Amino acid sequence: MNAWTAQQSEDYDSLSTALCLCVCAAGLFGEDLLQSGYRRDREVLAHIAGRPGATTRQVARAVGVSERVAARNLDRLTDDGLLVLIADGVPPALRSYRLAS
Repeated sequence: MNAWTAQQSEDYDSLSTALCLCVCAAGLFGEDLLQSGYRRDREVLAHIAGRPGATTRQVARAVGVSERVAARNLDRLTDDGLLVLIADGVPPALRSYRLAS
């Protein structure tokens, strides 16, 4: 709203301030989404640390997300070298994991 009124009255300082606020808000929203993923990764790691050999399905239930989301987290953590896949060659929901040594 501030940007619109600033444009109407040709107040370019207010217009630039309004645009900066919009960009900052978008950046903070993106940062919040990123932090949400990190929090979930920490929850997944904590669950695996306490229950080595936990399956994707068990992790999903414990963290409160779908199996697909849990599988993505587990795959990312495995690719980063923080987890080790124990049971390979089984459906994704039944794969089990432990912390890397």
